[in-house]
Amino acid sequence: AASVARAVMRSAAKLSRATQPTGSFLFAGPTGVGKTELAKALAFELFDSETKLVRFDMSEYMEQHAVSRLIGAPPGYVGHDAGGQLTEALRRHPYSVVLFDEIEKAHPQVLNILLQVLDDGRITDSQGHVVDCKHAIVLLTSNLGAEHMLRVAGCNASETEIEQAKERTLGVIRRTLRPELLNRLDDVVIFNPLSGQVLRQVVKLQLKDVVRRLEELDITLNLTDESVDFVLKEAHDPELGARPIKRFLERHIVSRLSRLILSGELPEGSAVTVGVKNQDWDFRVTTRDDTSREASATLGRAGSRDGCFERTSRDSPLHRSDSASKRQRI
Repeated sequence: AASVARAVMRSAAKLSRATQPTGSFLFAGPTGVGKTELAKALAFELFDSETKLVRFDMSEYMEQHAVSRLIGAPPGYVGHDAGGQLTEALRRHPYSVVLFDEIEKAHPQVLNILLQVLDDGRITDSQGHVVDCKHAIVLLTSNLGAEHMLRVAGCNASETEIEQAKERTLGVIRRTLRPELLNRLDDVVIFNPLSGQVLRQVVKLQLKDVVRRLEELDITLNLTDESVDFVLKEAHDPELGARPIKRFLERHIVSRLSRLILSGELPEGSAVTVGVKNQDWDFRVTTRDDTSREASATLGRAGSRDGCFERTSRDSPLHRSDSASKRQRI
């Protein structure tokens, strides 16, 4: 999102607010549209590793006493010396992306902890240690109001209809989350449902890790445009987003590739092209031996043409006349 990029630019130019995190955003929208994936990509681009993403699933913090898990247990309770999950993560990795996933599921007392983080850029654990949060990016995700965005998904909605759906989604968020929390965020980013060319990119991104693992085995994977269209036709569901596509690829492509590797039909140094034929998958494997035979056949055809040319030149009249003149001199 552009608002995320602007926050990163302000931080890089040393113009961000000194007492607050580098950026704080609420990502809202339907499930499976890439909210968590954007957080992972942001951690990789800013801090060179997806391990710099500190993730908290708010479904685990639905009780009031779960606050102690974030900042540590109070004195006299079990785990007081261990520290809190949030405070310890920020103390050890101050430059990180902190993700609070599905924030609407958390207990209101848990959200109170975020107010101090977003406003002052610091948090105090149960032992009295102040942890600096100014170098972190705080992200919240939510599915609140997603039904309004799903109504305009897959129906060629106009820009006006999409903006109206976003306004209704934002209204649900404002009625559910406390104003003091929303007022401390840099921006609320509402994701559009996946469609069109974006879905084609999603298919390739979902196979990116598989391509990398195959390259480690010296195997090349290629997908035709027809195969990408076939995946989208069979697996895309606007209400579920990209997750069904991932499961479909695992079941129909990755599993079959695994079977080819284990059976020896897809050896090291080979290439496989995944296409579609008669509404079914078509896996075409090309090995080094096939390439070598084709190259040898090509060289053989070229050599035979060269041999014909040499024989023709030896049998030419000029060659015969030279031989006759030599015999005459002898």
